[in-house]
Amino acid sequence: MTLDTRLYTEGRDKREDCVMPKRAVRLKDRGERFGDRLARLRKAAGFSQRELAAELGISHRMVAYYEGETEHPPTHLLPALAKALGVSADQLLGVEQVKANGRVRDTRLWRRFSQMEKLPPAERKPIVQVIDAFLKGKKAGGE
Repeated sequence: MTLDTRLYTEGRDKREDCVMPKRAVRLKDRGERFGDRLARLRKAAGFSQRELAAELGISHRMVAYYEGETEHPPTHLLPALAKALGVSADQLLGVEQVKANGRVRDTRLWRRFSQMEKLPPAERKPIVQVIDAFLKGKKAGGE
């Protein structure tokens, strides 16, 4: 063994030299934890914890855990979470701000309308008639 090689290998584990040190990736700090952001976005989308859990195919206890107990977002669920909440994954993670469009929309109502659109026309017709009658009564009442 030559002098150069001996100095290099003495007291060192060769595996340590091959591994790059971990570097902490810091997201822009907005002062909001992931769980708080998830809860805020869930409520803005009109979901209860149980409804969001059903949408994602997980238990409501897992949603509660993600909102309160952990700082580590569920990477396997990020795409589904973002889609269900109507935001991008970057917005969900806090990399980008969630843009408010200025118009507040009742997402629960819109979700129900989208479910109603999937019904066959024969099943949809009585629902539309009830809505029309209700709206006509509101107009006649002066509201």
